[in-house]
Amino acid sequence: MSEHDATPGPTLREAKRLVVKVGSSLVTDEGRGLDATAIGHWCAQIAALVRSDRRVIMVSSGAVAEGMRRLGWSHRPREVHGLQAAAAVGQMGLVQMYETCLREHNLTSAQVLLTHADLANRERYLNARSTLLTLLDLGVVPIINENDTVVNDEIKFGDNDTLGALVANLVEADALVILTDQQGLYSADPRKDASATLVRTARAGDPALETMAGGAGSHLARGGMITKVLAARRAAGSGASTVIACGREHNVLIRLCDGEAMGTFLHATTPKQQARKQWIADHLQLRGAVTVDAGAVRKLLHDGSSLLPIGMTSVHGRFSRGDVIAIQDQTGAEVARGLSNYSSAEARLIARKPSSAIEATLGYCAEPEMVHRDNMVLQAAPTNCNTACTP
Repeated sequence: MSEHDATPGPTLREAKRLVVKVGSSLVTDEGRGLDATAIGHWCAQIAALVRSDRRVIMVSSGAVAEGMRRLGWSHRPREVHGLQAAAAVGQMGLVQMYETCLREHNLTSAQVLLTHADLANRERYLNARSTLLTLLDLGVVPIINENDTVVNDEIKFGDNDTLGALVANLVEADALVILTDQQGLYSADPRKDASATLVRTARAGDPALETMAGGAGSHLARGGMITKVLAARRAAGSGASTVIACGREHNVLIRLCDGEAMGTFLHATTPKQQARKQWIADHLQLRGAVTVDAGAVRKLLHDGSSLLPIGMTSVHGRFSRGDVIAIQDQTGAEVARGLSNYSSAEARLIARKPSSAIEATLGYCAEPEMVHRDNMVLQAAPTNCNTACTP
């Protein structure tokens, strides 16, 4: 099959954890106000997916557009403070609409507002990740938007397509679904080129896609198809494939998850777990280390276990929650590395203690593990820890 073959390609049939992003034009019916019918349809589909043992996170645009409508503005403001005011006004109605529609299906929702700083700082990254995964485990549907009321130009995501991709990275989603008012990505602008064809499937990150997607978005949105293609490339970095599809299609989410080929499927070439572990292994500087006993080494290497505090015999260096640390055996050889759930000072206090004693020792318990298996990569060949890990 060629890179842009028109025949059906991969599907979302096996996807269990989804991030769904919907654009402003869909949510607000092209700026006329929140579209209760459309939001109701998406919430009904989310409910059906949750009943089929899938987990769904919604990244919804529309706060600024709804705020503009409520304030009587016909043009999107350029000033940051104007955007912030519109977002603050519109967010009230947006979240209330999702809450009402999901309640009709006996689902609980949660509002989560994020900024780039929340994901750039590893401690806040871990906090956001833990919160979202906990909400999903509880069967809650998170409704995520950028925290437009407090961000400035330096920390803005720039568009909710990018935010959707970052959330997909954050929770290790199987797929990112971007719902738009178009059928998908075309080989050229169909409004200008009658020969333009729908790209059914392609590799996320293919540079040719950016040429096809050139062009701005609507007066309501920040991006356009180009931001969706770039978001797909970003999502693929953590192994998540992306589907760009029309949000007005009947039961679009259910049909996608039933295996129907719709819109444009941009597939990730790196498996999800391999992508995340490669990120941990290659792109983060070690801040410290912990030495573990032989039993812990055995559990890590052979049982697929997380690192618990009771297995730690000593702590080296100074590090914070969210920093990458080395896990060493008694000879000093590195057997794994991962994101620490506790600082070095806290780690020294809970070393050799059972997880049940963490709260009594520290006054709180962030996680029962020192390093969770999902945030850990085993070393193919043990290497001695570098100088960043020395006491």
